[in-house]
Amino acid sequence: MGLLLQRVWLILSHKSFLWILLFVNLLGTVYGYDWYMWQLEVTEPKFWIFVPDSPTASLFFTLTIIGWLIGRNFKLIEALAIITLVKYGLWAVVMNILTLIETGELSWVGWMLVGSHFAMAVQAVLYSSLYRFSFVHIMIAAVWTLHNDVIDYVFGQMPIYGDLMKYMNQIGYFTFWLSIACILLACWVWRKRVATTILSK
Repeated sequence: MGLLLQRVWLILSHKSFLWILLFVNLLGTVYGYDWYMWQLEVTEPKFWIFVPDSPTASLFFTLTIIGWLIGRNFKLIEALAIITLVKYGLWAVVMNILTLIETGELSWVGWMLVGSHFAMAVQAVLYSSLYRFSFVHIMIAAVWTLHNDVIDYVFGQMPIYGDLMKYMNQIGYFTFWLSIACILLACWVWRKRVATTILSK
């Protein structure tokens, strides 16, 4: 099993595969921003940067992959990538499942969003051994993430999810703790790398 996992990782971390991953994430980012255009049209310009959460998360990961391909680590971008990819990936999965429970149905687009956003979260964790961010980078990314929650649920700029809008207080509470969990995940990845580095010396 260990040998099989090593071979799988060799494929996943190979430059050719990273180029494919870059292309997929870039396409997803462009699609995501296009999907949010209708909401941006009714949003005050000062809030624009905070509205398209998922495509901005995939943009962070796209930039992260570019860094790996050119032999660099964009450390702050990496911290933002793991926190926001896992957060908004899982958030979208939960929101679409709640839509299914609330309405009794989910369109093919909804199922596509479930699959693609779950993949966002998985890839963020799958490539965690390549991250080189520090605790300072995590804290900066944490401020960005929690500030975004305030903008979404205090200033009313959250993604619009039709039938679920009546549960915004509960969703905001869930989102806050999801943010905390993802920040703690980034801390665990950082501490694991530091511990491994110390043991290898």
